[in-house]
Amino acid sequence: MTKQDSSLQSQNPISSAQNSVDNVHQAVNHAMSHPTPQTLQEARNAIGKAENSLEQATDQSDAPAVQQAIESLAEDEARLQSLE
Repeated sequence: MTKQDSSLQSQNPISSAQNSVDNVHQAVNHAMSHPTPQTLQEARNAIGKAENSLEQATDQSDAPAVQQAIESLAEDEARLQSLE
């Protein structure tokens, strides 16, 4: 996985949450294509980080972007659970 250059992005709670959810999507895709205990754990770890980021973002805003990130995370969690 390539890491995005964070210096080019605004690091507010909403963008951090969106980045975390993007990382979950990548991790879940990887786990689905290569379902090993390690990739599954990496996806679960990414979900935990994204949940924390989303919690901070929702404390500051109820912007549509936050709602969309929450929905995207829920979809990826469901996809991961289908593997487990």
